[in-house]
Amino acid sequence: MKITGIDSVVLRIPCPRPMSLEFADHRMVAAFISTDQGLEGFGYTLAFGGGGAEAMQVYLETRLKPLLIGEDPRLVERLWEKMFRADRGIRRVGLAAYAVSALDIALWDLAGKAAGQPCYRLWGGAADRVEAYGSGGWAKYRVEDVIEEARFYTGQGCRYYKMKIHDPDPRVNRQRVEAVKKALGDGVRMMVDVNQKLDVLSTIKQAQMLEDLDLVWYEEPVLADDYAGLAEVARSIKIPVATGENHYTRFEFRELCERRAARYLMPDVGRANGFSETLRIGHLAAAHGLQVSPHVVHEISLQVAGALSNAFLVEYMNWAPADLFVELPKCENGWFRVPDRPGHGMALTPDAVKKYRV
Repeated sequence: MKITGIDSVVLRIPCPRPMSLEFADHRMVAAFISTDQGLEGFGYTLAFGGGGAEAMQVYLETRLKPLLIGEDPRLVERLWEKMFRADRGIRRVGLAAYAVSALDIALWDLAGKAAGQPCYRLWGGAADRVEAYGSGGWAKYRVEDVIEEARFYTGQGCRYYKMKIHDPDPRVNRQRVEAVKKALGDGVRMMVDVNQKLDVLSTIKQAQMLEDLDLVWYEEPVLADDYAGLAEVARSIKIPVATGENHYTRFEFRELCERRAARYLMPDVGRANGFSETLRIGHLAAAHGLQVSPHVVHEISLQVAGALSNAFLVEYMNWAPADLFVELPKCENGWFRVPDRPGHGMALTPDAVKKYRV
């Protein structure tokens, strides 16, 4: 089997309410790999708020695509190494990592289809269903909007909900979290997300104001680049730290593991150089006794979570319109069943590209 063509496209995906209060839309960078045997692979990454999507596509088309034409798509490990090592002057983080991710996900989709198996079974298969947490609660939401969104997720059985704490006044953040927790009741546990907006001292103070609320984790407490700061926060607060959505390689996650800078690691399959590197990160986490909770795009993150015995939760964010994918996994009693269709199991609807193309 040989790769005969690769097409890519940037799609503008409008955000539903209440997410639209924070983001008008996201951008999907989608890649389609065709072969001489008629099989096709589909991969994608998601740029929140649209930032950098066009640059990701340019890198994919000009630097990565030529490396794959004529190759056997089933040799995913070899092709991943070829892409990852191609440009020594451009590290595979940021925009370049998004581009590698889209193609790696498409390659694994092809490999699964060639084998007639879902990806998680190809990778060993730890579980065929995964629990989820509802996610959102952005800064521009009123407290009433946060509660409404949280109830959307708990209405589907989710026992966990995560909200942002972005107000410059830590007392306001405390009030917002406390109000949502009270509205949801004792059956739902919460997480909070700083999104890198605080320095070390400020984030420790904020965490200390929340320690009595029985939070599952305290996410991205300082800049993702600040490993020493992350480790200091983890040592200084009682809430477990979670981070990883803005880390891109196993080498960055190794630093987090060795510094004991987080209890929960959160790689994003669309950022962390695809399924291939995310699986390595998951096994690395297991070697350090840490749990993995993949960041967003739950519909394909399920394949990774289903392959890892140390997967905890997938992040359920209701970002995709109903007419984007052929069949989105359904949340039932707070759990998602891992799609068992060959590959990763996701496909765009026939009209999606035409409707949403930038």
